[in-house]
Amino acid sequence: QVQLVESGGGLVQAGGSLRLSCAASGLTFSSYAVGWFRQAPGKEREFVVTSSRGGGTTYYANSVRGRFTISRDNAKNTVYLQMNSLNPEDTAIYYCTTGAAQPTMVARGFPYWGQGTQVTVSS
Repeated sequence: QVQLVESGGGLVQAGGSLRLSCAASGLTFSSYAVGWFRQAPGKEREFVVTSSRGGGTTYYANSVRGRFTISRDNAKNTVYLQMNSLNPEDTAIYYCTTGAAQPTMVARGFPYWGQGTQVTVSS
């Protein structure tokens, strides 16, 4: 059974940083593309970043490019999202996802999802 567990969310002031983690069991991250999506209250889930199996191809949403960075630790079977220069518009539940053969910005392209971790940025 595949399980993704996110952690690292919390409350941070505008301009601050957080690092989200996503630990997987039941599959190996290095075999799949991975992604992060987020959903703010009253809004649809939106794409944040997606990365290929080897990390050679990565796409960021325009709203986070230059501020967020995705990375992997294959030994720990964990994916990270480093978020810098946070602003209140980044407030959302952040979801880790995987299982796609190729990186995609489309949520339905990923079969496996974590439960999400709340990120709140105060002004």
